[in-house]
Amino acid sequence: MTKINSICVFCGSASGRNPAYVAAAERLGADMAGHGIRLVYGGGNVGLMGTTARAVMAAGGKVTGIIPEFLMNRERMLDGVDDLHIVPDMHTRKRMMFEAADAFVTLPGGIGTLEEVVEQMTWAQLGRHKKPIVLADIEGFWQPLVEVIHHMNRESFIRDGFEVRYHVARTAADILPTVLSSAGDNGEIAGDAETIAKM
Repeated sequence: MTKINSICVFCGSASGRNPAYVAAAERLGADMAGHGIRLVYGGGNVGLMGTTARAVMAAGGKVTGIIPEFLMNRERMLDGVDDLHIVPDMHTRKRMMFEAADAFVTLPGGIGTLEEVVEQMTWAQLGRHKKPIVLADIEGFWQPLVEVIHHMNRESFIRDGFEVRYHVARTAADILPTVLSSAGDNGEIAGDAETIAKM
């Protein structure tokens, strides 16, 4: 049984068009703090990144922010984070986020968010870690990515023994239960979530 003490949340430095994205970030942050789970994130004060971190802090939770020096002005560091690291580059940021996290959640976001979660999927596919990876598929945001992975399977670019293992949470309320159950911390995955592997 794996204890989840920290979750790395990948998400956009924008808030997106749909208010449901911000609501999901707020719910996730509050849920994490309520369970005593530390947030590990990119250190910024903008977009869904800032929303998630502020929600954790507002609920009394702990936050680790990791931000490259060149992004300090663009993403505006969040004041009050109890554990903030300024690093020289993106590679260092991603390595430290990986090392500090017991699981990964991906809220809606852009190219950088996509790159971060796909990297973790790749490392898991190659056997470099077994940490849970959860797509927060708010309003179906990540369905195009799910379909691309299924397409890769159908076209035999994902071979037996190299399945891409991740979980999908359909609603904000499902995100944390999905993380915990995929790590074996509690009984079963929340009702509207599913485990996706090779199809």
